[in-house]
Amino acid sequence: MELRPARPHELPLLREVERASGEPFRAHGMPEIADDEPLLLTELQRLHLWVADKDDTPIAWVGVEVLDNAAHIAQLSVHPAHARQGIGAQLLDHVQAWAAEHDLTALTLTTFRRIPWNEPYYRRLGFTEPAHPSPGLQAVLAAEAERGLRPEDRICLHRPVSERA
Repeated sequence: MELRPARPHELPLLREVERASGEPFRAHGMPEIADDEPLLLTELQRLHLWVADKDDTPIAWVGVEVLDNAAHIAQLSVHPAHARQGIGAQLLDHVQAWAAEHDLTALTLTTFRRIPWNEPYYRRLGFTEPAHPSPGLQAVLAAEAERGLRPEDRICLHRPVSERA
C-alpha cells in the first residue's frame, strides 16, 4: 500500500470510497448518513488530498484544509473492505507530518460521538476534546447543524502536532 497525493482523475473514485464508508452508519440507525451525498468534486478540489492506494486504486483517503493554523480533517474515508487495518491511522500520521512541515499546531476534526469508528477511534489515536474550540471549528459545527446534523451528536477533537510528529 502506498500513501500519496490524490490524482485529479481519481476524484470520482474518492466519492465512491466515501459513499461506501458511509454504509456502516445504516446498521447504527443512521440511514440518513449512509444516504448522504459524498463531497462534490468542487469541494474535493479545494482540499489537500492523500490516498492510500492498492494496485494503483484508492482504497482510503483523507481531505485536509488549513483552519485556524491547524490541519483540519474535512473527511477521512476508508472503504469497508479495507477497514480495521490501520489505514486511517496511517493517513492521519501522514497528515501530521505534513502539518509539522507547514508549521501548523494541530490536527482537528469534527465527528460523531459514540460511534465506534468515530469519537472512540480518534481518542485511541490521541485526539482530545479542546476546552475551547477555535472560531473555525465553531463555524464548522454551525455549518454541520445547518445541514441537519444534531449538535449534541457532534464533537470537536484535536491532536497537537508535537505529540506525533
